[in-house]
Amino acid sequence: MPQTTITLYTRNGCPLCDKAKATLLELKEEYDFSLEEIDIEQDDELHERYGLMIPVVNIDGEEAAYGFVNKFEISNRLQEKS
Repeated sequence: MPQTTITLYTRNGCPLCDKAKATLLELKEEYDFSLEEIDIEQDDELHERYGLMIPVVNIDGEEAAYGFVNKFEISNRLQEKS
């Protein structure tokens, strides 16, 4: 079974992004996934798509959360994957 990939769309100076990353790092202790962090400021298309929504968490390309990232919800999604 291929490893789950979580992509965190973020930008510098974003307190919610920092919280989301901390939440994902905590979950990484329980679940096996790779974490990819993408700064939307580096890509006009991503900036346009996610500008007001960040942080955005995608699990295997599927949007799982944005804004306030709930650890319990992400945990449930990861449990479904395993």
